Amino acid sequence: MPDDLIRISDLTVHCVIGIQEWERLTRQEVRITLTLTTDTRSAGTSDRIDDTIDYKALTKQIIAHAEHSTCLLVEALAEQIATLCLTHPRVEAVQVTVEKPGALRYARSVGVTIKRCRDP
Repeated sequence: MPDDLIRISDLTVHCVIGIQEWERLTRQEVRITLTLTTDTRSAGTSDRIDDTIDYKALTKQIIAHAEHSTCLLVEALAEQIATLCLTHPRVEAVQVTVEKPGALRYARSVGVTIKRCRDP
């Protein structure tokens, strides 16, 4: 597996997420951080977007998915985002962090980090 990483930090999205009744009625902020494992050698030598992950396009897919999701748990949203990332043929593995600011009193945020790999 290559050691090259592409990182997208603190992508901010508003979606319905949570187990409380009021959380099902109000869009809340979540922050998504991704680390994509890939091989960047081709892109590094060719300088062509076709030889790498178009992370702008991938980010748009993630935003659209998250904005329309109605997950109860940040764990479920993280799993869905990881699955979406792994549909891209150049993504070998992904680490996804989903944080929900203000979810706990006295804490800046609550979040979960998962890592998923492409099936062999």
